[in-house]
Amino acid sequence: MENPLDFLLIQPIYLPLLSLFLNLVLLLILFGSWVYKKSAACENSDGFIAKRSTKMYNKLVVVSCVSLSVFYSVLSLLSCVRWHSNVWTLSDLLLAALTWGAISMYLRGLYIDSHEQKLPYLLRVWWVLYFLLSCYRLVVDFALYKKQELVSVHNVVSELVGVCAGLFLCCSCLWKKGEEGERTTLLEEPFLSENEGCDDEVTTPFAKAGFLSLMSFSWMSPLVTLGNEKIIDSKDVPQVDSSDRAENLFRVFRSKLEWDDGVRRITTFKLVKALFLSVWRDILLSFLFAFAYTMSCYVAPYLMDSFVQYLNGQRQYKHQGYVLVTIFFVAKLVECQTRRHWFFRGGKAGLGMKAVLVSMIYEKGLTLPCHSKQGQGQTSGEIINLMAVDADRLNAFTWFMHDPWILVLQVSLALWILYKSLGLGSIAAFPAFILVMLANYPFAKLEDKFQSNLMKSKDNRMKKTSEVLLNMRILKLQGWEMKFLSKILDLRHVEAGWLKKFVYNSAAMSSVLWTAPSFISATAFGACVLLKIPLESGKILAALATFRILQSPIYKLPETISMFVQVKVSLGRIASFLCLDDLEKDVVERLTYSEMALEVSNGCFSWDDSSPIPTLRDVSFEVSQGMNVAVCGTVGSGKSSLLSSILGEVPNISGTVKVFGRKAYVAQSPWIQSGKVEDNILFGKPMEREWYERVLEACCLNKDLELLPFNDQTVIGERGINLSGGQKQRIQIARALYQNADIYLFDDPFSAVDAHTGSHLFKEVILRILKDKTVIYVTHQVEFLPEADLILVMKDGKITQAGRYNEILDSGTDFMELVGAHTDALATVDTYEQGCASSESTTNKEKEAPKLEKDSGNKPRGQLVQQEEREKGKVGFTVYKKYMALAYGGAVIPIILLVQILFQILNIGSNYWMTWVTPVSKDVEPPVSGFTLILVYVVLAIASSLCILVRALLVSMTGFKMATELFTQMHLRVFRASMSFFDVTPMGRILNRASTDQSVVDLRLPGQFAYVAIAAINILGIMGVMIQVAWQVLIIFIPVVAASAWYRQYYISAARELARLAGISRSPLVHHFSETLSGVTTIRSFDQEPRFLGDIMKLSDCLSRLRFHSTGAMEWLCFRLELLSTIAFAVSLVIVVSAPEGTVNPSFAGLAITYALNLNSLQSTLVWTLCDLENKMISVERMLQYVDIPSEPSLVIESTRPEKSWPSRGEITISNLQVRYGPHLPMVLHGLTFTFPGGLKTGIVGRTGCGKSTLIQTLFRIVEPTAGEIRIDGIDILTIGLHDLRSRLSIIPQDPTMFEGTVRSNLDPLEEYSDDQIWEALDKCQLGDEVRKKELKLDSSVSENGQNWSVGQRQLVCLGRVLLKRSKVLVLDEATASVDTATDNLIQETLRQHFRDCTVITIAHRISSVIDSDMVLLLDQGLIKEHDSPGRLLEDKSSSFSKLVAEYTTSSESKFSRSC
Repeated sequence: MENPLDFLLIQPIYLPLLSLFLNLVLLLILFGSWVYKKSAACENSDGFIAKRSTKMYNKLVVVSCVSLSVFYSVLSLLSCVRWHSNVWTLSDLLLAALTWGAISMYLRGLYIDSHEQKLPYLLRVWWVLYFLLSCYRLVVDFALYKKQELVSVHNVVSELVGVCAGLFLCCSCLWKKGEEGERTTLLEEPFLSENEGCDDEVTTPFAKAGFLSLMSFSWMSPLVTLGNEKIIDSKDVPQVDSSDRAENLFRVFRSKLEWDDGVRRITTFKLVKALFLSVWRDILLSFLFAFAYTMSCYVAPYLMDSFVQYLNGQRQYKHQGYVLVTIFFVAKLVECQTRRHWFFRGGKAGLGMKAVLVSMIYEKGLTLPCHSKQGQGQTSGEIINLMAVDADRLNAFTWFMHDPWILVLQVSLALWILYKSLGLGSIAAFPAFILVMLANYPFAKLEDKFQSNLMKSKDNRMKKTSEVLLNMRILKLQGWEMKFLSKILDLRHVEAGWLKKFVYNSAAMSSVLWTAPSFISATAFGACVLLKIPLESGKILAALATFRILQSPIYKLPETISMFVQVKVSLGRIASFLCLDDLEKDVVERLTYSEMALEVSNGCFSWDDSSPIPTLRDVSFEVSQGMNVAVCGTVGSGKSSLLSSILGEVPNISGTVKVFGRKAYVAQSPWIQSGKVEDNILFGKPMEREWYERVLEACCLNKDLELLPFNDQTVIGERGINLSGGQKQRIQIARALYQNADIYLFDDPFSAVDAHTGSHLFKEVILRILKDKTVIYVTHQVEFLPEADLILVMKDGKITQAGRYNEILDSGTDFMELVGAHTDALATVDTYEQGCASSESTTNKEKEAPKLEKDSGNKPRGQLVQQEEREKGKVGFTVYKKYMALAYGGAVIPIILLVQILFQILNIGSNYWMTWVTPVSKDVEPPVSGFTLILVYVVLAIASSLCILVRALLVSMTGFKMATELFTQMHLRVFRASMSFFDVTPMGRILNRASTDQSVVDLRLPGQFAYVAIAAINILGIMGVMIQVAWQVLIIFIPVVAASAWYRQYYISAARELARLAGISRSPLVHHFSETLSGVTTIRSFDQEPRFLGDIMKLSDCLSRLRFHSTGAMEWLCFRLELLSTIAFAVSLVIVVSAPEGTVNPSFAGLAITYALNLNSLQSTLVWTLCDLENKMISVERMLQYVDIPSEPSLVIESTRPEKSWPSRGEITISNLQVRYGPHLPMVLHGLTFTFPGGLKTGIVGRTGCGKSTLIQTLFRIVEPTAGEIRIDGIDILTIGLHDLRSRLSIIPQDPTMFEGTVRSNLDPLEEYSDDQIWEALDKCQLGDEVRKKELKLDSSVSENGQNWSVGQRQLVCLGRVLLKRSKVLVLDEATASVDTATDNLIQETLRQHFRDCTVITIAHRISSVIDSDMVLLLDQGLIKEHDSPGRLLEDKSSSFSKLVAEYTTSSESKFSRSC
């Protein structure tokens, strides 16, 4: 038997090819290494003390490399000009010159710039290979010389130089290895730079991975292994590398972003450019890998004709078959390696771009003025959508970003190979390809239009969803939730209309492109028949192999076009958002030192630039250091706007505002972050325990904290849901107090607390702790005004009076009206006290309740907000079953599979036909004519095309139906959920499902399912073809399939949990985004923007590290699967080549190999898609979690529906009522038993947190009683439907709420009343004149959350609603807390007039609001302390109510007396 190496000795042309390949590989690696080092931060290390001899060797090595580069350059020049060598030899010499030049530059940078002494391991291996190859080539030259076949002497000279240089370089490798042990290392721990944290010092597995580990993704193995041993938690996942963290990427992005003409105007192109420059290294590496992958794909089609001819017996040299198999194998190895790293680097770049965009959108949200959000349509829901959907889309885009140029390159290579195989007939393929592209142009245009409208409609839906979720409590109290659900469903219906057009258009486009390979091949073969070009099976198979490789990017083109369109729309939306005007920073001039703390001169401010009447005008006043300034006025007079103008929130039309020192601000509507009480108070400042305790004491928080389950470590729910209004306000005050600022701005913070607590806060906070600070406070409590150094009285946006209390008391009517209203309220209280002074106390007190015992340690106690629910293990079959059943009970799925199987059979049949009827060589006569050949092929192609169209339409129809049904079911269950669900579920979790997860179900899942079916059926078809040719391939296929299944099972445990963790980590990101937008004024007032931007970057990094390692795990799996498939492919080729001549049909064997070329990519793509599908199904799993949440009791129970006149008397009887907010939380109400008499007015009083609001929520069944019962007119409210109950009761809630829309839609959301009735209600609630001033009257716009209306005006709108409703039972929950005393008196008079015969239950902090009640209920720590008429309670001077009234009147009168 001859030695196989003999072939190489007589065919030396393969040696330049091998050298060419090695040089090309090294060049790519060196370039990649240079890119990596160029972008990484260079660290100068003087840790090595090198010897003089080492430096000498360094120079010699570099000189040797430069010399070799010059030598090969000269040889290449001579080869071209004088020796006229063949193209491969010339290319080898040119590339060798380039490679050695690159090595010398690389080593120079290694030795000189970074002072590195150790040679890279790869370079050592390459030098050894170079030496061995040079030796071998020299042996070949001598062998040829002996046979007298040596072409030229310069080859020998070249190999001799190579051997000598290689020997020296190998010696230098050994020298370096020996020198490593002699170096002295200075082990010094570097100091942390000022902007580095401890996390930056952690070396990640990816960063410290070696070359082989990086190439094989082995750095992921520990995490994948851990996933098989346990369920992975977030703490098990390593951090991302410091260079990939949001902070560093954002810094680079900001430095590269170019603004037009110094103003904040940015185009989409400039945004893309800055994004590219921020992650250019990964994009460039992915580009190089994609290029190498594309080139390697076409090696097999190029050699296919030679392979078929070899099988047919036309062998050019011995062992040609094994050489071809080796080339096929090496090409597939390169294809496997480059494909995986292309996707990995692209995914890594996508994560970086998303992190940058999230940070940029968030920063923009922090700088966006409130009036910009109102006037320019950018609500919080839309901004969240930019982050949750648009930024995430750019992350997905990186998988597609190289596809356009790859398609052009592949088409060019394909046309070249076709020309080689088919000659002039291939020219027809090019216009056919152009025709296919032109046919898709109208579809692409429509896709752009549909996508743009789809995103706009999604924005509208998310905006409404966000607003509704934020105000779900008021919707349930009013019984409006189903009406607002119908509005969201209407918006979804509009969105679904565009979605339907989008998916059907995509189906049409994919159908055209899926038929493209058949159309192009039929055109090319038809042209060959017309031009009488003989068609041989080898050439046909080369063409078919080319078309099969080309079909993958063509099949992917619809998705690519769709993704480019989506990204274009998303980037345009983001760029438009970034172009919105920022809050003007020069509105407020900050003084470094001044005796004046605040100075406003001729100020004119307006929230709406287009309004002819400014919000504030002619505002001028000065505040000295340490002054105490009070701002008062009626509802809507501009008090809150004045504070906002000092903060710089209101656009300045004219005048100046000068402020000295740091500011602290307390908003009228409390803004509380989700998190611990302590974190809310510290608000980013370090803990100073003594000062912290003093602040808690001053704000009366110690007793409240004792009642909380974990004291100040208790986690506050979203929007402070587990705190009372007074507790939230006092935490706000404590937050401001702890900052120890210079100027304090309080926007009526005392209205949310009871009179006693308000007096204590004013005394301890304003008059003691802040006595040396500058304080400006808005208040409706007139009793606090005498203590002020300056009082500003406002009316209609102007300061009408300014001075001390006594100075302005008699100087105008505006202040007199406020003081007079307060005096009247005090007089009412005095009347009651005097009328009861002479009587004997006959107070009918409830039994003194025992003190509330502290919860014992064995009681279940826990935080209100629990960690988000996360399924464990694989996605259950039930999830798939439920998802499939959403569309026509799953009946369409088998039809789709049958159509795809039919397509596969027709596709294979058409190719079989072409290989069967075409001869192997020119000498054989074809069995059929050329016309019959093409006709049958075209018929089969048309039939397969129809299958494609039917499949695409069925997939689109089914996916659309599933998405629509899942959306409806989830939203229905969410809206029917009890309020406790919203209390413990941050809004971000729901928005995440309604936005990101819904987008996955809308657009991604149907395609994923379809591709799984397509790939699986395709693989079965390929295996069938190969087995039919050579059944022996089963021997290798069975273990490969088994190994692939094992690898997938081994991988999926870690991947699934990583995907779940990534899904969960999105929710805090969305929630933090939403929370920040609602409290942006508070954040800016404390100058906390940098800290909050840092927080969002940390949350973004948390999501990035999970997704990064999820991508790494995916590539870890796919690399191993493709490697297995490549080995199976190579073994199959060896089996075919080794078969005895004549036993294998060359044409069918070639066809089998043609199909097998796609086997590795198909198999890895199938497993990848299966795994990605399971990850995407987590979105369905998460949505189904909300489909399964418990619902509230029925809205209507037909068997127990009350009469329409119910309640006729309004008598409410409560027996042994016990309430807690959750099974793991302490009891709030402890066995209350009492009666609200029908037609009487009852006032409920008590300290903040005593259970007043909880009692009201139980009455409306917002909270279901733990025990006991409530009867209204004898009917147990637990036995009737919720809608029947809530629609018969009226409430003015503690937090006034308005919805985006119009004045009419806010007063009458159910559209039940006429305009005349609405105007009548507006007049009764003192808003008629205000609405008539507006141009659109009842159709005047209301912005998101009613931000263009004051809090007091919102409260009056709530009063207008109940005036329209006219229920027999009316509940006022702190209804007048946000209005001045005069307006409060008018409201009370209105209520007395229009609800004279109704049962009115009032919770109020103003004694004057409840003093004229028929009955008073006093609660203390969830127990009834007193329950009787005000008169009887006042007769008993020892009663708590009497003491509360005495405290109120004494404090008020004392302040008045001091002022007189």
